[in-house]
Amino acid sequence: MTKQSQYTKPNFNEDIFKSAPDAVLAVAAADGIVPPDFHATSIFPEYIKIAGEWKLIELSRMDCCVVVKNGKPYAIEQRNVKRGDSVVIGRKDDATLGIFLYSTGFAAKHEKFDDFAFRTSRTRETAFSMDYDSLYDILKYEKQHGNIVWVLGPAVAFDYDSRNAMQLLIENGYVDHVFAGNALATHDIEASYLKTALGQNVYTQEVMYNGHYNHLQTINDVRESGSIKAFMSDHNITEGIMYALESGDIGYTLAGSIRDDGPLPEVIADVYKAQTKMRSVISGATTVIGLATQLHTIATGNMTPSYVVSGGKVRSVNFYAVDITEFAVNKLRDRGSLAITSIVTNVQDFLVHLKHGLGL
Repeated sequence: MTKQSQYTKPNFNEDIFKSAPDAVLAVAAADGIVPPDFHATSIFPEYIKIAGEWKLIELSRMDCCVVVKNGKPYAIEQRNVKRGDSVVIGRKDDATLGIFLYSTGFAAKHEKFDDFAFRTSRTRETAFSMDYDSLYDILKYEKQHGNIVWVLGPAVAFDYDSRNAMQLLIENGYVDHVFAGNALATHDIEASYLKTALGQNVYTQEVMYNGHYNHLQTINDVRESGSIKAFMSDHNITEGIMYALESGDIGYTLAGSIRDDGPLPEVIADVYKAQTKMRSVISGATTVIGLATQLHTIATGNMTPSYVVSGGKVRSVNFYAVDITEFAVNKLRDRGSLAITSIVTNVQDFLVHLKHGLGL
């Protein structure tokens, strides 16, 4: 069993907190327009002083404003602010304006490094053995005590072994929700239906005659059935990632893209509706794993705080980014989203490692 980082609340008996004023509120003059000097949230726990009491923003997200309703602070996207909402203003978060950003709440062991040292960054030359062992423990723990969200790129569906491994992870309780796009679902269903992904056999990688039609045929036939679940019943589909999600009643969110074919009926074409649904899911996530999808992983990371409040307790959120290129896994960190564990490898090897490491 993995040990979660312990959270230590700020000592609000210190003078800086006791002498701080309540946060200043200003009224939004119109829907989607916030007052000047609005406070923008980060990935870290933030406390707002309201009626003399420091209150944590429990469901946070970076780059939101803070709206106070019924004496509680909420992180709200600017587009969702309504006329008349009470918005926290002030751009100092050191408690002096009734706003406190708390970046050191989770206990961690900090190793002392020499000023000059080799291999301190994470690249294709990094040894990831300890990361895998740690992830096995995390997933075993989270299966019983957490909420695991996966962010999947279409490469997961392009290989026989990776599809099988992902299906086993779903069927054995290591997946609570999946974020993906039209492509992942389409090519996975194509593989179940026609044994190809983008026209290549998923096992031999042989290019099939007229294979470039296969994903379009798949989309058309799913649309004719009316839904992914109905299509699987109509065509006796009994394997694959989407089959495992549907048969196990596991939630998934398919967010649309400007370049989508079709798309499948379940794809949410309105990007803001997709974002809203993803936000509602990710607010309860305790572990997030992004596989071979740079843009979806960055989008998810930007919605994921470094903490979650579960059972009245504040706990850290684990975030993994896995991709074949260093650029892709480091991009999220460069955007300031949150501390992540990055693993540079191809997604097929990663998933097969997980399958074996978890004894599936």
